[in-house]
Amino acid sequence: MYTVTDQKQWKGRIDSTTNTSSFRLHQKVNRIPINDVSASDNHHAGIVGFICDEGVRRNQGRIGAASAPNALREALSSLPWTFDDEQQIIDVGNVICLNHALQDAQRELGEIVKTLLNKKLQCVVLGGGHETLYGHYLGVRSALPKDAEIGIVNIDAHFDLRPYDEQPSSGTMFRQILEQDPHADYFVLGIQRYGNTKELFDKADELNVNYVLEDNLTSENMAQILHDLQQFMDNHDYILLTLCMDVLNAAFAPGVSAPSPFGLDPKTVRTILQTVTSHPNTHSFDICEVNPSLDENGHTVKLGAYFVYEALNHLLRRHGS
Repeated sequence: MYTVTDQKQWKGRIDSTTNTSSFRLHQKVNRIPINDVSASDNHHAGIVGFICDEGVRRNQGRIGAASAPNALREALSSLPWTFDDEQQIIDVGNVICLNHALQDAQRELGEIVKTLLNKKLQCVVLGGGHETLYGHYLGVRSALPKDAEIGIVNIDAHFDLRPYDEQPSSGTMFRQILEQDPHADYFVLGIQRYGNTKELFDKADELNVNYVLEDNLTSENMAQILHDLQQFMDNHDYILLTLCMDVLNAAFAPGVSAPSPFGLDPKTVRTILQTVTSHPNTHSFDICEVNPSLDENGHTVKLGAYFVYEALNHLLRRHGS
């Protein structure tokens, strides 16, 4: 089900009502129904929420990520507006998963992503469980020529390559894509040795997945890792970026379904995010697995909002004056 965002999700401190250099996001973000979105020239970005954690429930995780899209909006609201005059950010609303109908919700999300991309807007999806990614992918694929090469970059502790013969979940999306789309490739950074079975490592090798283990993402290795990531992006027509917040160390992101004691620090994730969203072929980003019901003092929501803002800055900065 599709709904327009309530204005109460975008509110916050007001330092001035006339001096735009003092404005915050809630003073500039416009709520526009998806059918009323005008064509852009890459100077605009569209935000859509995916209110769903059905995939997490199916994957036997701790539910609660369905409340993340609105929580992230509220955390974004008071961040400073730093964009150029011709740049705009619009909020086109939410897709809500009803009655456990995950695949229907994913298809509906895909239609909204497709519309935004066809109208030349940068696209940011606020999940939701990581099943959000599959709806995001459906929109990207349908907006592109059938033979366009899609490179999916995932910042994640888990491969999410589980079987989907019984039902898809938040742990199956990348296997679904790789087995069904010969023009899609997968690069994942932050894989936990203790968070994936040997079967999943074997499946990753079988599907030619590019992956970097969490313990190899060190300052000494970062230059080579970013070089490899750059080559991967250069070799694809479109780059889709997805961030699963359980990749972070639980000290920084306690509010996730599967917290990671050995996870990444925020600066490492930020470096990867900046690199990918700065690439000219990257036009969409999603953030998943923020779980406000498990969060301590809003730490994970706030960090997630900062990552969203970082992505918006780089997606739009490429087209700034």
